[in-house]
Amino acid sequence: SPRRRTAGSSSDGTEDSDFSADLEHTEVSDIARVRRSSTRLTRASLRLSQSSQDLKQGADRDETPPRTPTGNAPSSESDIEVSSPSNDLEDERLAKELSLKEAAAHDLSHRPKRRRFHESYNFNMKCPTPGCNSLGHLTGRHERHFSISGCPLYHNLSADECKVRASTRDKQTEERTLSHRQDENRHSTRNQAPTDRQLRYKEKVTELRRKRNSGLNKEQKEKYMEHRQSHGTSREPLLENITSDYDLELFRKAQARASDDLEKLRLAGQVSEGSNMIKTIVFGRYELDTWYHSPYPEEYARLGRLYMCEFCLKYMKSQTILRRHMAKCVWKHPPGDEIYRKGNISVFEVDGKKNKIYCQNLCLLAKLFLDHKTLYYDVEPFLFYVMTEADNTGCHLVGYFSKEKNSFLNYNVSCILTMPQYMRQGYGKMLIDFSYLLSKVEEKVGSPERPLSDLGLISYRSYWKEVLLRYLNNFQGKEISIKEISQETAVNPVDIVSTLQSLQMLKYWKGKHLVLKRQDLIDDWKAKETKRGNGKTIDPTALKWTPPKGT
Repeated sequence: SPRRRTAGSSSDGTEDSDFSADLEHTEVSDIARVRRSSTRLTRASLRLSQSSQDLKQGADRDETPPRTPTGNAPSSESDIEVSSPSNDLEDERLAKELSLKEAAAHDLSHRPKRRRFHESYNFNMKCPTPGCNSLGHLTGRHERHFSISGCPLYHNLSADECKVRASTRDKQTEERTLSHRQDENRHSTRNQAPTDRQLRYKEKVTELRRKRNSGLNKEQKEKYMEHRQSHGTSREPLLENITSDYDLELFRKAQARASDDLEKLRLAGQVSEGSNMIKTIVFGRYELDTWYHSPYPEEYARLGRLYMCEFCLKYMKSQTILRRHMAKCVWKHPPGDEIYRKGNISVFEVDGKKNKIYCQNLCLLAKLFLDHKTLYYDVEPFLFYVMTEADNTGCHLVGYFSKEKNSFLNYNVSCILTMPQYMRQGYGKMLIDFSYLLSKVEEKVGSPERPLSDLGLISYRSYWKEVLLRYLNNFQGKEISIKEISQETAVNPVDIVSTLQSLQMLKYWKGKHLVLKRQDLIDDWKAKETKRGNGKTIDPTALKWTPPKGT
């Protein structure tokens, strides 16, 4: 029948001429048994991996005709005998591959591990740094990387150098942990003086920072310029000799730690490299690299770049749409009431209930640069205080802070942000100072909502330090009270005490806590204040504001 001829046909699709009907019927049934029995198939494949003589003897002994590597049964014993040596070698190679595949199909012990590895690393991904093969990691703890943050080549290092640095950092961490265990019994209110080890370390750091070079020599400048011209922005600038070795090492540690945190988030699926991560935004005359993921709609997030109107904060997909929008956008400043103006600096009070879309867009924008922010859409219970800098084109967004309308714990700031292009220019402290100015007008004591972001914590600690040193510099009495400081500055007593402790100005003596007036710190602050000038300060007389009553 046609079905029998198909089963007994050779590998090229032609029928075997010396095939009798009875033998054909027998072999069809035998082949069916071979297909049902994986054990016999494996045994027959292993026999084929031997020499042609062994194959011939094996065929005589076994009543089940062995399969050829093509998957069809041989027509007769003569088919195996007349095969050429080259065909034997090819059949043997194919039989070995078949036997390995069969063995792998039965042995599944390694498959889960391999699957986990491929889930962790998608080998279709590639590091964006030109010339990088995606091997190694800045932390020295991973075999591959797919982002600039973890690329050794971008940071002008090799994979082996990263591993050496990682082992060095581990040793330093172990030594630090051991020393902290030795000192853990001395951290009490009555004994806050630094230990001998801490004093020696402080002297060592001071000495290392003294060795900082005053500037680069001509050869180093030429080398750095050549590196920049060769690689552009595809590589990190050379950093050696720019600052002290101690500070450079601190920076390298921070880079490695941040890269490790990003890698953990990526493996956990919380950060996606590439597909749904906005990399840059075009904001006014600036193009800003983003720091964190923000929950913009997927159709916008997958573009990688967003175009924003810097006045109404509407986000768009292309430069053309932005250009058309700017031609008809009538906004030149944030909505709401202008409650402060001094020079070209203004602050607008925006109600999240009255201007919901603007405040939601502001929150989405802020999340691109804040790690801990969780508020995006529920903006109605908040007031937003937006600081701007004015020129002949309009009021440009500098930063903002949000504040609950009715805060149970008297928080005067819920979230605070200075735009990246205005950072390190004093605007952050102006925003903080403005929030405390509002608390003074309300006759309340304020404190920022926790947890603070890393940059926020640094800014607040610096601000509290300046406030206390300014107060102590102007204080003429003999007895000082934390409560009085709090009432005059509107800073929470808990924040005052923690700042005094960090400055080593709070001591316990004869059953009382004493505030020490450290003149050296006050003199340093006065010198910095004189050098800085009075450009970036808040003038309380320029505030035109009445505290809003419950809404």
